[in-house]
Amino acid sequence: MKKTITFAVMHFSVAFTVAYLLTGSLVVGGAVALVEPAINTVAFYFHELVWKKIESTKADNQQEEGFGQAMTLAP
Repeated sequence: MKKTITFAVMHFSVAFTVAYLLTGSLVVGGAVALVEPAINTVAFYFHELVWKKIESTKADNQQEEGFGQAMTLAP
């Protein structure tokens, strides 16, 4: 969760800076800085969950393949 929070802080800062530099408006910069990174942070959290599931499934499949090979190689 710490990774997600630090990512959010960085993202809020970048979003505000880019929006402010493009528009010159503190209000628009602030609005973009709140909306876009908040949505992106939630998406990032679920992205991490999906990747953990993919990695877990891959590890499980590799263990099963190794088990199956060991069984076929036994005399």
